[in-house]
Amino acid sequence: MTYQSICAVEGVTANGVKEGKYGLALIRASGTAAGVFTKNLVRAAPIELMRQRMKKGRLEAVIANSGCANAYTGSRGYADGETMTRIAGESLGIEPNLVGVASTGVIGRFLDLPLIERQCRDVAKNLSRSTSAEAAAAQAIMTTDTFPKHALVKNEGFSVGGITKGSGMIAPNMGTMLAFIYTDAELNREQLAKALKQATRRSFNRVVVDGDTSTNDIALCTATGEAGKVNYPEFCAALEGCCASLAQQIAADGEGATKLIEVTVWGAPGEEAAAEVARTVIGSPLVKTAVYGEDPNWGRVVAAAGRAGVVFDPNAVSLWIGDGTARYPLVKNGEIIADLTKAKAAMHKKKVIFELDLASGTETATAWGCDLTEKYVEINGRYTT
Repeated sequence: MTYQSICAVEGVTANGVKEGKYGLALIRASGTAAGVFTKNLVRAAPIELMRQRMKKGRLEAVIANSGCANAYTGSRGYADGETMTRIAGESLGIEPNLVGVASTGVIGRFLDLPLIERQCRDVAKNLSRSTSAEAAAAQAIMTTDTFPKHALVKNEGFSVGGITKGSGMIAPNMGTMLAFIYTDAELNREQLAKALKQATRRSFNRVVVDGDTSTNDIALCTATGEAGKVNYPEFCAALEGCCASLAQQIAADGEGATKLIEVTVWGAPGEEAAAEVARTVIGSPLVKTAVYGEDPNWGRVVAAAGRAGVVFDPNAVSLWIGDGTARYPLVKNGEIIADLTKAKAAMHKKKVIFELDLASGTETATAWGCDLTEKYVEINGRYTT
């Protein structure tokens, strides 16, 4: 299957290579840039480096490797991250301090810089806007992912495209995810940073696979300006749509997952309150395992909502279950009305949707996750060996 998302954006070229567990992606695009980063106190070297470099608000390219996280590697790791940007800069003929860097893989191991240099120089020779080049870049950053993740939102006069990787170690403070997003809209640094922060809050920060926040989570967005100035609210909506699509793909590809879970909460006293309830439900191991077993144990959903730290009247809530084509009521204004046969039938498909009305306000939010299976334990029980 071929894709085009970031390479559909004017001014973007890409390519990548994957050799066993070790991959390298190179993306070239010049413009205003913004980034968001993991909230984990144990931050990988590329995160520390980019938290400093992104203060300039501009990027010319991004280099990303998979197979080694370059995390918990001290001063050597930081220097190695700088070396990666130098390698990319020399390969592309640009200043290293305008190169973004990201890594993903095993924590506590040092980069194989000779391998990275060889891969980078080979990849740099064949940057293009082709679907095959983009596919190579998306595959290069994958670790335990089972499929590459692309998203493209086309608006009148401009586009927003992104690729990401993420499958496990995913929690609501971003997360293990790398995302590289591009737009041809013309935006200043402040506009782009504000839009990316909001889009992240409503997408990547509402995904829960296993509750672990990675050391390496990063999302970088570059605006090439090729399409000229655009309507800012329309751009924000397009960016949010692109990020939401990528976030849902991450959730659907959770390690060992068989089903995507979507939780929408409305009737909340505030948007963040709604998001907190949705994240708590989506992150509950009891809800996840019930979905895996196709057990319509809706009580687990209500119980999880009750420990989210949001005040509501449990005797006023309503709850539905669905699969995207049909929905069935389970609780109505605090009264149990569940038809368990229909509820179980709604859990047979690849997507299970819970809708929860707290009846305590007017705000809404959606979060995404996946079921929890034996395969998750198998993958992570042998991750480094």
